[in-house]
Amino acid sequence: MSKDYSLSVTPANAQRRPEHAQDDVWIRAFLRRAQIGHIATRWDEQPFINPTTFWYDPDRHEIIFHSNIVGRVRANSERHEQVCFEVSEFGRLLPSNVALEFSIQYESVIAFGRIRVLQEAEEKRRALYGLIGKYFSTMAAGREYRPITDKELKRTSVYAIAIDSWSGKRNWAERADQSDEWPPLDEKWFA
Repeated sequence: MSKDYSLSVTPANAQRRPEHAQDDVWIRAFLRRAQIGHIATRWDEQPFINPTTFWYDPDRHEIIFHSNIVGRVRANSERHEQVCFEVSEFGRLLPSNVALEFSIQYESVIAFGRIRVLQEAEEKRRALYGLIGKYFSTMAAGREYRPITDKELKRTSVYAIAIDSWSGKRNWAERADQSDEWPPLDEKWFA
């Protein structure tokens, strides 16, 4: 039986609009198809955020990504293991006749967890092939591209975020909420 990560008591489950909340099945599917994520790390009290390609490893319930062997992400990760990871996609802007109801179509996942730098060569290789496989699923090492070498593994940092909790939200409404207390918007705003 798999654990329900959306029910953990963390900041991930505080929802202003619970009707937009999505379940674990939706979250896993979204992470498989989403292209770019943002990793939030910190150096003491200073937060940093970096965009990255990523792979969700369902067998280990981890988010995998890589960066330079030295740099801000590596330094922050070695200093503070708690991180936040965000992925989102957006659609149309949604006008309203009420100022606080203007909106946008969106889908997003926020994950909270602990980051570690992978050290073992085979673990790094497995993670990187999973990452490549997400974006280039029809290509194979040794067929379309040269397999990862030990020298290349030494030149990159590979990370795994062990997910403690997550939340998924989806608001893909065709229109934002409108009020009957104000004249309706002209149809030109919805085209």
